[in-house]
Formats: sequence, C-alpha cells, structure tokens
Amino acid sequence: MPRIAARLNEDSHEIVEGSAESGLVFLCDHATARMPAEYARLGLDWRELERHIAYDIGAEAVTRSLARHFDAPAVLSRFSRLLIDPNRGEDDPTLVMRIADGAIIPGNATIGPDEIRRRIDRFYRPYDAAIKTTLAAIAATGQPPIVVAMHSFTPEMKGVKRPWHVTVIWDFDPRLNRRLLESLAGEPELIVGENEPYQGGYAGDTIDRHCLGAGYAHALVEIRQDLITTPDGVEAWGERLARHLRPLVSHPDLREARRFGAHPQPRRARGKHP
Repeated sequence: MPRIAARLNEDSHEIVEGSAESGLVFLCDHATARMPAEYARLGLDWRELERHIAYDIGAEAVTRSLARHFDAPAVLSRFSRLLIDPNRGEDDPTLVMRIADGAIIPGNATIGPDEIRRRIDRFYRPYDAAIKTTLAAIAATGQPPIVVAMHSFTPEMKGVKRPWHVTVIWDFDPRLNRRLLESLAGEPELIVGENEPYQGGYAGDTIDRHCLGAGYAHALVEIRQDLITTPDGVEAWGERLARHLRPLVSHPDLREARRFGAHPQPRRARGKHP
C-alpha cells in the first residue's frame, strides 16, 4: 500500500505520514504560533502569541487525531499566521495583518513589499507546495483526493458570544459540506453553524487554490476553541468528526473531480474570514 512519508520543513510545514489509498488529506493552515527567533515575536508580548490572533487554538491537535483515525496524511503549517497567512491569496490585503483583534503588530506595522515577498518565499509557498505534492500523491492512486481543512474559532468576539460548537464553512461544492452539516445536526446536543462565524468563499484561500479548480471534494470545519483546549476535548472531537466523516467519505460522487464554480478576480470584499 503506497504511503506518504512524514516530512518536516523547520520554517514552513510538516507532513504527517499516512496512506495514499485513504483518499483523504487533512489540512491545518493555522496550526501553530511559532516564529523564527530573528522575528523577535514581531515585537509582541509572548502572551499575545497564546491568543487566537497567532494561530487556531486546538486545531493542530484535532488534525493529528483525525489523521490517526483514518491513517491519512496531513499537512500542517509551521509558522504563525501573524507572519503571513496561508489561508489568503498572495494579493490579499490581509495576507500580513498589521492590526489583529485590537492588537497592533509592531513587526508588521511598516512592512514593505520586499519583506512580504521574503515571507511568501520562506513560509507561504513551501507550505502551499507541500499541499500540492500531497494531493498529487493521492491523485496518483487513481482517485481524486478528499480534503478536510481544520480551523477553530473563539467563543466570543468583541463581547458577542458565539453559540455554535462546530461549523462548516463552504461555498460552491455541496457534496461533503452539506452531508457533513446534516450528519452533525443529527446530534441534538450540538449547535451546528453553517458559514458561521465567517462566510465561505474567498478567492485565493486554501480551498480555492487547491480544491475548486481541480474539482476535489472538500470541507472546512471550525470547532469552538474552548471545546478543544484539553487532551480529552481534542480526542472527543477527533473521534466525533471521524465518526461523522467515515460513512460520508465513501460516497462515490466524492471520488470524482467535479467543478461547481470558481471565484472571480479580483477578490470579492466579503468581510473577515477564517
């Protein structure tokens, strides 16, 4: 059985080993708050790097749990989203954030195009290439890959509480997204959101770059962060999502490349996104 080997790029990404014949690839764009020492935390107090502005709290651990459940490969970022955000297009004005949830980022405040290009070349593009390589290895088995991207969201924002336990964010391709929403909604104790707390569908984001044009079935899952801050919470959510995904990913129409639409250029202004 062909396997995708584990690989570590210290600056940009990690590939978690898994079977190519699983047909699945798990992604985590905002896995860590890590920054190389020469960036000096971008001038931030270390406590700011423990906040959601630096990474998606709990998402990395849930991604690893899902990869284990399915013996599937995963691709995880190795850099803070404050350095550069891989879930953005290269021309996105929020690619490098100068202010994030009220925090001024000193190391980004006066950033110029040369430094942005250095970060793209050092962090963004190698991570992007690792996703492409992993998806190609799955496709080489004769079936299009199925992509599940993992994110997390804060329990509240600007004083407004967010009631959802889990959400699915999507645009064009309904195949896995709608089925997963319906499956999760079958658990009466869960509050399930659709395109909450962010709207789906952004030109140049990870799903757009890697799934829509190729016609790969996919889902972007967001879990509320307070539910996945402990090992028990992580394992509970890893098991729950695996239980919901397992019968869904065997559906034959997910094993076909189907193009449902694509984002127009230039990028649409639709507010913040994950």
